[in-house]
Amino acid sequence: MGIQDTPEEWRTVATATPFTGNKTSVRTDEVVMPDGTTVRRDYQVHPGSVAVLALDDTGRVIVLRQYRHPVRHRLWEIPAGLLDIPGENPLHAAQRELYEEAHVKAEDWRVLTDVYTTPGGCDEAVRVFLAREISAADGERYEVSEEEADMELARVPLNELVRGVLAGDLHNTCLAVGVLALHAALAGDGVDALRPADAPWPARPFEA
Repeated sequence: MGIQDTPEEWRTVATATPFTGNKTSVRTDEVVMPDGTTVRRDYQVHPGSVAVLALDDTGRVIVLRQYRHPVRHRLWEIPAGLLDIPGENPLHAAQRELYEEAHVKAEDWRVLTDVYTTPGGCDEAVRVFLAREISAADGERYEVSEEEADMELARVPLNELVRGVLAGDLHNTCLAVGVLALHAALAGDGVDALRPADAPWPARPFEA
């Protein structure tokens, strides 16, 4: 292929962790620059996430409206969540999040795209899945709490979401990346050309 990102690691001469939270932490590294000088880089250390663009048979996407305190907004999002343990299979995590947040299961899974959300200040990597052939999940709904207890659920046509992203009305990273990636796939080689659900993910290696 043409251009692509490549792994590289500049020399770190010192590191510290001034803050450790419940799921993430903050790390400070002293990094050697190409001219030999050393600079300090502070960044959030993140376990990684998955997100699911669940598309029903009428072309609508399952979206959730949730309060996000850091940005003081209620954002429309697609189901998403953290990798609970290091090395967790991202497909299993995505299936769990789709069940917990939307009480839905899917028969057909593909990888839409992999992204670093904010590489200048956080090492979070997200795998965005496409889920199709969806239906109601079995059993009782997952009991949610905190911000998730106030979530609103909807199904919105893909084209409406694309217009919302381009108009600046929808801001969530995973939603924007997911709907634009699916729109591009449908306009290009089609979803059958997408990577399989168990495609390697170097940013967060896992066992199948």
